[in-house]
Amino acid sequence: MAKLYIVPTPIGNLDDMTIRGIKILESVDLILCEDTRRSKKLLNHFEIESKLRSHHKFNEHKEVKFIVEKIKSGENVALVSDAGTPGISDPGFLIVRTCLENNIDIECLPGATALIPALLISGIPFEKFIFEGFLPVKKGRKTRLEKLMDESRTMIFYESPHKLIRTLNDFSQTFGSERKISVSRELTKIYEETLRGTVEELINHFQKKSPKGEFVIVLEGKGKTK
Repeated sequence: MAKLYIVPTPIGNLDDMTIRGIKILESVDLILCEDTRRSKKLLNHFEIESKLRSHHKFNEHKEVKFIVEKIKSGENVALVSDAGTPGISDPGFLIVRTCLENNIDIECLPGATALIPALLISGIPFEKFIFEGFLPVKKGRKTRLEKLMDESRTMIFYESPHKLIRTLNDFSQTFGSERKISVSRELTKIYEETLRGTVEELINHFQKKSPKGEFVIVLEGKGKTK
């Protein structure tokens, strides 16, 4: 029976693509991707000729029935995101749930995600952690942060460059300026960089040096400072 494959792709360095991932992308009848232009570069790099189809947050509700019918008709389908593991702050949940509701098998490959490398090199305790992804831009942002005020586990967030300073300032007001933090950008890429210090120190850094790239923020939990 045909199935849905969830295939992680590199977050930057194409050498991080797994052999198994390449084999599956070569073998499936259709690859669902967020941006066909970005995924085409990946496929061209590995000389993969499988057909691409756009599947992103703006069309996934409209597309999901079509995809299920494709799989039911005997076509194997792979889901990828622009970078990393599909479903982690990217589309993926809806198609997975719908496939399960239709008794379609799903196979998920282990692979790249930005949050784990950022956590492991942060210098902040990582035996227990929570992943918050992107904070709400407007509605619900303050409420989300307030719910995390007493969180004792290490917290991980994603952030874009133009919202980074705002987020760090929100952290300062909510968690305190002396809370330990690590900010990683462009992981696995040429300009990979990780900065560690207090929230206040990193605010001062990025006020002097404009943020560039995609960021992973690792913030220590309450009561962890020695």
